[in-house]
Amino acid sequence: MTVRRIFHIQPGTDGGTERFFVTLSDAFAEQGIEQAFAIRPGRAWRHEVEGFGAIREGQFLRRTPRGMFDLWRIHGAIRAFRPDAVMAWRAPAARLIPRDVAAAKIVRLGDYPRHVRHFAGLDAVVCNNPSIARHIEGLGWSGSAPIISNFSRPVAGAPVSRAELHTPEGAFVVCGAGRFTKVKGFDLLIEAIAQVPGVYLWLVGDGPEAEALLWQAEDLGVSDRVRFAGWREDPTEVIGAADAFVLPSRDEPLGNALIEAWRVGVPSVASMTDGPNWYVEDGRDALLVPVGDAGAIAGALRRLVDDAGLRGRLVEGARTTLSQRFDRGGVVDAYLELFDGINACRK
Repeated sequence: MTVRRIFHIQPGTDGGTERFFVTLSDAFAEQGIEQAFAIRPGRAWRHEVEGFGAIREGQFLRRTPRGMFDLWRIHGAIRAFRPDAVMAWRAPAARLIPRDVAAAKIVRLGDYPRHVRHFAGLDAVVCNNPSIARHIEGLGWSGSAPIISNFSRPVAGAPVSRAELHTPEGAFVVCGAGRFTKVKGFDLLIEAIAQVPGVYLWLVGDGPEAEALLWQAEDLGVSDRVRFAGWREDPTEVIGAADAFVLPSRDEPLGNALIEAWRVGVPSVASMTDGPNWYVEDGRDALLVPVGDAGAIAGALRRLVDDAGLRGRLVEGARTTLSQRFDRGGVVDAYLELFDGINACRK
């Protein structure tokens, strides 16, 4: 391995991409790689990367005098750091990479960009599933587009108690986790819970749809069975205490939360979006349901409630899929080999 320094540009907020950014940075640090970071101010996860390297903050995505000044500072910091690789997180951040830096220059994508204009001058666009690679090729990207997926963070904290979330000890608990937006489909999950009497729902996260979800639970008469657990640095503390997990997204390029549920051994249901369709085998490691179908989610949950043997088989199947597709060491090695290969071709 010749990669010794990586500079990250991460302008995101709070979500699956940012959680994986922290997790991958931690894995790079374990390899002895020196890192530096450009992020926006006020990020909740800032303290999680502080020990990995210097952090520069700025509003460098805004077309304002202040934003342009911040961008100039970031470019100076990148050149002074002399990285072996510069890694942008999310498509718009790719345009912040100075093209004259003699380092591997990549952007990592976890969703579908609207265009590829920001990718000019990059050495590779890393996609976390094949559908994203096909999407950017359709937009005109003809460069390297390797598929390198995610891995979940190590399980650290103990599962929460039922008492902490005001839930009866003997209740069957379903969990959903993610940013509360329409695309994540938590309204579908609440609707499904209303169709399965006696089952409790824990929702982990926050976002613009939070109030609407609260009112929906009230309108459907299930607010006494729905618990909002708030945003958590480690959602597996809640996921791991549940009896089942649901990824109800209307659109999901990968599904980090599903991978985290598998890591803590929770049987799962997922909508048939691009991510789960790529790596889930229905009935082996999770139950797949049509996108946008609350009734199908409810039906899958009834199967899990009624069949402990099915729950156990799904957990075992998920453990196998994790080892085959989402191995921590394999993902880290794939990134380092990509950087090394790019730099070797430059010499």
